[in-house]
Amino acid sequence: MPWTRSLLAASAVCVLLLTGSAACGSSDARDRGDGGVSPSPVGKVLDDTDDDGRHYREVDKDEAPDVAIEVQPDPDGDGSGWDVRLTLHAFRFSPAGAEARAVAGRGLAYLFVDGRLVSRLRALDHRLPADLVPRGTHQVTVRLYADDGTVWAVDGDPVESTADVTASEAETETETGTGMKADTETTTETTTGTAAETTGVPAPTASALHRAQH
Repeated sequence: MPWTRSLLAASAVCVLLLTGSAACGSSDARDRGDGGVSPSPVGKVLDDTDDDGRHYREVDKDEAPDVAIEVQPDPDGDGSGWDVRLTLHAFRFSPAGAEARAVAGRGLAYLFVDGRLVSRLRALDHRLPADLVPRGTHQVTVRLYADDGTVWAVDGDPVESTADVTASEAETETETGTGMKADTETTTETTTGTAAETTGVPAPTASALHRAQH
């Protein structure tokens, strides 16, 4: 009878759907791996690497994190170090011991002096010892990394910010009745076209406050 054939056809369709669903489910399970957790890739891992061989992880500019760095001489003027302050946008630090995988907008910051890694940061403030910035001009760079060790990047460039820091020894001169006097200066430079400013401050001296490159 017609209705019997229709019922059999409907049953066959259901069997095919169920079979297809089961097959897809098996495929998903294989894609997820033994743990059954589907991967959630963030951005695209590039062939480009940092100096230590860590690959860049490219993300869209609209979704990318941002960082700025400010470096100032110790406010006490005792020459014991430098105060580093970070400003973050669309990024937050992961706690120590976080799983080694890339999560959008999360990770930690690496601090470099003249390209040499000096600290891994999970906070906005950091004290940079004076012996890491000897006399002369140096570059202090902060760069953002994902928890899996890849470098957050935009348009093929790492998300980072650099401050040029100049440390000089205090020059002294003798003045009658005044004893010894320290003469120092701080030069502030930016990459936004603002003219440099020179002001007198206690030793050590520094230039600071660079915009983020991304």
